[in-house]
Amino acid sequence: MDSEGHAGLATAKGRKKPAASTTMTTNETLTIAPTVSIIVPARNEEASLADCLQSLVTQTGLLFEIIVVDDHSTDRTREIAESFSSHDAKVRVIEADPLPANCTGKNNAVSTGARTARGQWLLFTDADTVHLPGSLARAVAEAEQFNADMLSYSPEQIAVTFWEMAILPVVFAELARQYPPTKVSDPNSPVAAANGQYILIRREAYDAIGGHTAVANEILEDVALARLVKQSGRKLRFRYAADAVRTRMYRSFAQLREGWTKNLALLFPNPVERAVKMLFFWIILWAGFLVPPLRLLWILFCVFGFAYLFQRIRRAKFPDRMTFRAVLFGLPIYAYLLLRSKRAHGKGTVSWKGRTYAGTAPEEKHQPISPSLPKTAGKLS
Repeated sequence: MDSEGHAGLATAKGRKKPAASTTMTTNETLTIAPTVSIIVPARNEEASLADCLQSLVTQTGLLFEIIVVDDHSTDRTREIAESFSSHDAKVRVIEADPLPANCTGKNNAVSTGARTARGQWLLFTDADTVHLPGSLARAVAEAEQFNADMLSYSPEQIAVTFWEMAILPVVFAELARQYPPTKVSDPNSPVAAANGQYILIRREAYDAIGGHTAVANEILEDVALARLVKQSGRKLRFRYAADAVRTRMYRSFAQLREGWTKNLALLFPNPVERAVKMLFFWIILWAGFLVPPLRLLWILFCVFGFAYLFQRIRRAKFPDRMTFRAVLFGLPIYAYLLLRSKRAHGKGTVSWKGRTYAGTAPEEKHQPISPSLPKTAGKLS
């Protein structure tokens, strides 16, 4: 599947009536407890919500409900959500509770949704995701097959603009190094991670660990929730899932900058050191292209450096043409965003979707999940 763009699946205006799931009638929706409650927090998501809901209402293979939590949006988000709920009884639209102190907007919204959910499983998924046909039933079957209490998918990332194509392969390659899915899924490993764009969790496990209320003030709530699952001795499974879900996270450089400024310093230890190393790699690489080489050894060194960076970034599973672009242009952008994120968290001014949070010292986020286990943080090599 091409990672560089996709056609929208639906538009709110002029959209045909959403197709009903072949596994559930309207009456069944009202009287039978669903297997899965899908909770979609949405704050000013008019650009993507219709595609997301269209991909969800057409899922098949099990009983489910969809709870759209409008997080006090100021655009057409609620109108779009209600255009689905008015035609499909599986879809409910509710308003997020007033935002309490020491709680992020997303955590408040998903907690509101979870309190009204009736499913044996809870799927927390973002409004900018698109779910492939049959993926919901397959995800539940996968979780049950592996006896996982929590299953998280890393979606296929859709990149359209230059900025997305340059930076996303770098970020996701580094995430794969920092949080290897095999280690995340290993009960004997201390590494814990999840992607908040897709978290499927047993209701019993969610309630036992305290749900999102237990991580209410966490900006990186997905990783915090995963750590609680591992701390409780429950099974966590995490993998890349282009076969299940895709997303376009940011639609402009301003959104991209704000989003990664919020997250990067919490995802990666020693962000300043990491940024310096990345800039060093990039400068050496470009020096090989721009400075007339005096020795054959210099040429070989630069070729080796390019090959190393290409293979390092390639693990993010983007097309090779995007990986090539990321090697040439993505590293300094990544370094800039790391430093910007470190500065924002250090100053306690982390902004996201019109709200400002105090932030957290990055070093506090890279601790062991129990006193007997080593730190989760890997080293940049």
